[in-house]
Amino acid sequence: MPWSLALGGMVFWVAVTVGCAGRGDSPAAKTSDKTSPVGTASAANPVVSSNAVSTSTIAAAPSGSPFWPRFHGPKGDNLSPDTGLLKEWPKSGPPLVWTAKGLGHGYASVTLANGLIYTAGNLDEKTVVTALDLDGKPRWQADNGPAWTRDHPGTRGTPTIDGDRVYHESPLGELTCYDAQSGKKIWGLNILQEFGGQNITWALAESVLIDGDRLICCPGGDKASVAALDKRTGKTVWTTPSTGVKTSYASPVLVEDQGLRMILTMNSKAFLAVNADNGDLLCTFPHETSYDVNATSPIYRDGHVFVCSGYGTGSVLLKLTVEGRKASVEQVWKNKDLDNHHGGVIFLDGYLYGAAFRGNWICLEWKTGKRMYAERGVGKGSLTFADGMLYTLSEQRDMGLVEATPKAHKVISRFKVPSGGEGPSWAHPVVCGGRLYVRHSDQLYAYDVRAKE
Repeated sequence: MPWSLALGGMVFWVAVTVGCAGRGDSPAAKTSDKTSPVGTASAANPVVSSNAVSTSTIAAAPSGSPFWPRFHGPKGDNLSPDTGLLKEWPKSGPPLVWTAKGLGHGYASVTLANGLIYTAGNLDEKTVVTALDLDGKPRWQADNGPAWTRDHPGTRGTPTIDGDRVYHESPLGELTCYDAQSGKKIWGLNILQEFGGQNITWALAESVLIDGDRLICCPGGDKASVAALDKRTGKTVWTTPSTGVKTSYASPVLVEDQGLRMILTMNSKAFLAVNADNGDLLCTFPHETSYDVNATSPIYRDGHVFVCSGYGTGSVLLKLTVEGRKASVEQVWKNKDLDNHHGGVIFLDGYLYGAAFRGNWICLEWKTGKRMYAERGVGKGSLTFADGMLYTLSEQRDMGLVEATPKAHKVISRFKVPSGGEGPSWAHPVVCGGRLYVRHSDQLYAYDVRAKE
């Protein structure tokens, strides 16, 4: 039954599904009080060894509250800790709990913490950040400057949650800090104007990173290629000198190797590693691709870094060598089978999973770059992981459930996500608290993917 609510001149529509196909009872009333706790991160910095995955200093989640506070989750690895999930879906898909409308057009994914869900979209030529409760009901909307209305209009970056604050960077560089519960603006600045940057062809797409008291962003400007801001005030803490090229579409990640804390990211032409404590540029490695689309974040594991881009450019694994406060990289292998465009790549148990630019789903062995399979699956798209399964979403709204194994890519179940407006389904899916969240354009869908007890 649809209903509307006006907030600050904006109108939300929420449709609660009551009679989902394949289930006699509505899951809407049952789900909100049964969400399982996920992804609690320690308040102390969890980056402790050369085996650490990308992570940052984020406060612990409240007990029992779904916790996915940043793009690709608490550790930035896109691996959900949810368990007890369905291993097969009904033919029509898992039960649809609710549909939230009025988010505005965009490709931003969702983040969750403290009982709220956040995303962003284009509304009335403005970039708007939206907060919903776990039943899909609107809590607040807040402007974040003008909308990106040129080629592929819509938002890109996903809001980042840190305690009682939410941060969002618009495609035009407006970086704003909000009160997480009310949406009240605390501070804001434009990173392109602040650091002498120029926007890239399809607009800024990074989701900002929180590192302790600092916020990390990548303006790619004359004054800074990477910058750390005081997350409380927006004031500059340190900057990495310009590399002479523009920034990329990728989001930065934080790792530690041999006691050296590093920000790993991409610019339009290369991989770069930066000292997380002072901004010193540690090393770079050329990685050029067509149209300068370096959109996939680097993946770190066991002293190695994986870098990947589309258009046939492919993947490389780099050996990272740390000596005191210095670092260098050298190529270990190169593979052109996995040339991920912007749907993301997952590292799991020694293997890499992601979609190639031409559409096949690819699995590579981490150590050697050997291709384990190349299968069509649901078609080119994005993915996430939970409870032994890959959740694959095509650019045409086809959602697939695939066992995460290097032996084969078998789509066990699939369904078509309803259209939420125009454009491809580029927003990365999220599995958190027993629900699968899928965004298309103006709408967000929440599915119950928990197995029956």
